[in-house]
Amino acid sequence: MNITKEKQFFNIRELTAGGLFAALIAVGAFVRITLPTAPVSMHFTLQWFFVLLAGLLLDKRLAGASVGVYLLAGLMGMPVFAGGGGPSYVLRPTFGYLLGFCAASYMMAWLCGRFRTIGFRRLLGISVCGLFVYYSVGMVYYFALCRFLIFQEVTWRILLVNGFLLTVWADLILCVLAAGTAVRLRSVIRDCLYG
Repeated sequence: MNITKEKQFFNIRELTAGGLFAALIAVGAFVRITLPTAPVSMHFTLQWFFVLLAGLLLDKRLAGASVGVYLLAGLMGMPVFAGGGGPSYVLRPTFGYLLGFCAASYMMAWLCGRFRTIGFRRLLGISVCGLFVYYSVGMVYYFALCRFLIFQEVTWRILLVNGFLLTVWADLILCVLAAGTAVRLRSVIRDCLYG
């Protein structure tokens, strides 16, 4: 009797790592760091930091899937987003930034897979590429939803200032921190998952 083994899409280690990253992104939504800036104080969460780590440490399938599981959990009603959860979240203009997480993590993992050896500078460059994917998806979604669904007047100039320039510098700091963390963890995690 011939029994052929089918290759699993994810093995147990990958499922565990993917679930861990989905959970870390959810926890990161509630870790708020407030930085006083003129004229208003601004805050950011650590979601992007854990999305970065998923993209820099996992392969493209697992990176995209772990962020996708986080999004699905939130859309099914679990309060894992910074503002809660539920299917109505897709009607919020800022939901595009969450979709940007998924696209960015997949793209970063794909870029990391293109290099045999990868150091801090390359990881930082990949993180910044991911940052632009994340913001691009978020801003296009914000503009389209405001303009065509809720008929709120939004110009690209206002969106560029409010949806990018005021917040990107904090996310750039997270890119540096994530690249520094990933350069130390990457070989260990890759050997454990794929070695």
